[in-house]
Amino acid sequence: MMTSRQDGAAAGPPRRTDARLNRERLVAAAREVFAEDGPGASLNEIARRAGVGPGTLYRHFPDRSALLSAVLTDRIETLGRQAERLLSEDADGALEQWLQAFLVHARVNQGMGSALLAESAGESGRDCHRRILDMATGLLARAQQHGTARADVTADDLLHLVIGIALSTAQDEQTGRPEFLLDLALDAVHGSPRRKA
Repeated sequence: MMTSRQDGAAAGPPRRTDARLNRERLVAAAREVFAEDGPGASLNEIARRAGVGPGTLYRHFPDRSALLSAVLTDRIETLGRQAERLLSEDADGALEQWLQAFLVHARVNQGMGSALLAESAGESGRDCHRRILDMATGLLARAQQHGTARADVTADDLLHLVIGIALSTAQDEQTGRPEFLLDLALDAVHGSPRRKA
């Protein structure tokens, strides 16, 4: 029996284990370095921390935008896995835990901004904002169904609040300040709407 060489060619060669590991190490190192030094961080430093040479970095990520996109996609996938796991837990606690994780995400990603979101959407075909909004919508809907969140609050409202907290506390050195502000926002989410005179 003859095997078709075309079948293998069409599928493409499997990625070698060392290449896959190098890519994972590069994304992990980039996550750390971008968090420390922002989106303009040294690519050579990222390669050094990953334990590879600059050539290996550029084989996986031809430019800074591709690496930024990979880091953002990785972070959003982490948020997504957490949202899925939390869907089986207490509705109120699940929403709170996920918003705390999103606050960390928003603070860490500050400076990568809209260019990073646009780059990720263009290269991977994913709308990052839509994915995050979908996660928040699912968790908020459960809290609203259980009566622990106001019915007039939207997921978009929550994301704006958390992003506002992240932006307003970017230079704040007070430990716990962002979390305190998030607690205040969550109190409003759980409270009743104020009656207008």
